[in-house]
Amino acid sequence: MAFPLRGWAVWLWIEQNPQGSDVDAFGIRALEIQGGVIFALMMGCVFSVDLYADRLAERLGEPYGTLVLTLSATIIEVSLLLQVMVSGDHNPSLMRDTVYATLMVVLNGIVGISLTAGGWRHIEQAFDLRGALAYFHIIAPLSLFVLVLPNFTGTDGKPTLEPSQEAFLGILCIVVYGVFLRLQMGRHRSHFGHIAATEWVSPRKDSKTLKVERKRSLMWPMMGLGGALLPIVLLSEYLAQIFDHGIQILKWPAGFGGLLITSLVLAPEGLGALRAALSNRMQRSINICLGSALSTIALTVPTILIASALMGHSLVLGVKATDMTLLSATLLVVLVTFVSGKANLLQGIVHLMIFVAYLFFMFKP
Repeated sequence: MAFPLRGWAVWLWIEQNPQGSDVDAFGIRALEIQGGVIFALMMGCVFSVDLYADRLAERLGEPYGTLVLTLSATIIEVSLLLQVMVSGDHNPSLMRDTVYATLMVVLNGIVGISLTAGGWRHIEQAFDLRGALAYFHIIAPLSLFVLVLPNFTGTDGKPTLEPSQEAFLGILCIVVYGVFLRLQMGRHRSHFGHIAATEWVSPRKDSKTLKVERKRSLMWPMMGLGGALLPIVLLSEYLAQIFDHGIQILKWPAGFGGLLITSLVLAPEGLGALRAALSNRMQRSINICLGSALSTIALTVPTILIASALMGHSLVLGVKATDMTLLSATLLVVLVTFVSGKANLLQGIVHLMIFVAYLFFMFKP
């Protein structure tokens, strides 16, 4: 709880000193240092989220544990995007850059590192093909609808959607994700992990006592998860200002803002997926990776579409030709990787190759 408590302290200090926006928590008059302190504290809170979400995952089992982790990351991502939209200059392509960066980081970076690390230690790892393809069946069309289709709609030649098209896309994402969760938690739960064995009940413990103990075992991780998430949400306003400042001063590429947000958001998932792969739990690693990509498209996109409509902001959704090529290559390689039902070192290297290409062409378009 150290980092969440420090995050709360920094937020309270900033709120009590509204006139000293150029002074950090230690009294140093430098925006960069203040930003570094806030970013470090937020990263600590992010890893606290991973810790408590992992504890919940152990108690809840799959796929509920993975769902807790992915929804926590979605809350962080939406908070950062909304704060950037409200407090910073209007950046119509920020959501597009963030969603595209999430797909590249998750499907290539995190998947590549997890497959490489797991393949190096365990040579070859098995997973349930049905669960992986269930994720991919939704990720592939929705990602193309959000990032590619806007390039070919409308008559003005801009990669945007009309309000009615945005409404249709948002409703489609929510409905499809709702159906997916219903099936994942119900009749197809076995596709996403092994169902936990029935817990042995001591003769001295009746079912009522065991139920109370389970509630207690969930209470503290849930409280810790909420305590780690709130400082991230509260401090995201100030981190958004830092992002704007850094991109303008350093003249970074426009897509770099989305990569920064994605890196902060996906830190818990990346750590959780890597740990699962090293522990020979490739099914959980895949659930984390593909679940993160799906929740970003199915939850973040509709939320930002609604917020932009209420604020009267227009959004640029279609990616450029280079990015369309990388996205198409990513979806093809993901399909080839997961259709085999086995994970190995070579597959991880191919995913990392595409991720490196994504970083290179960001700075050298």
